[in-house]
Amino acid sequence: MKKFILTAVGIGLALTTPAFSQLAAEKIGVDTLIGVPPKTEDFIQEAATGDMFEIQSSKLAMERTDNATKAFAQQMITDHQKTSEKLKGLVTGGKIKAALPTAMTSSRRGTLDQLKGLQGEAFTKQYHSDQMSAHEGAVDLFKRYGEEGDNDELKAWAAKMLPALEHHLQMAQSFNK
Repeated sequence: MKKFILTAVGIGLALTTPAFSQLAAEKIGVDTLIGVPPKTEDFIQEAATGDMFEIQSSKLAMERTDNATKAFAQQMITDHQKTSEKLKGLVTGGKIKAALPTAMTSSRRGTLDQLKGLQGEAFTKQYHSDQMSAHEGAVDLFKRYGEEGDNDELKAWAAKMLPALEHHLQMAQSFNK
């Protein structure tokens, strides 16, 4: 009984971190905790909605923040539009049996809504924090699927995209120093 309670408390604490809250379709991050690769459907859901969040939050940053952050935001828009198109092509090509989401997860929508309510330095600080959290989750997701995913074509694509996501994470971390 004590072991069960400690496990439940540990999982509950882990689920409160931003990286885990971004992975709602993946049993809210439990798969990350135990190192289980995401299912193809979950990977597509998270990758596609992650791109949606990156693009929309970065478009806001283009309107509301400093030049250094705008340069980062423009790169996020460009890069994530490309990955969205590639993912769409992989799914519509017929080799991957999954549906592309048409909207962000409620967790990502809530994060975006919070960001929309901010201006000035508060916006910039939150945007930087959100980018770091989103890219931590994306790096973890793509790494796990790239190493152990169940669709070979999607697995290869995830592994190929990982270095760019790691670079995005490094750039986001540099803002948060």
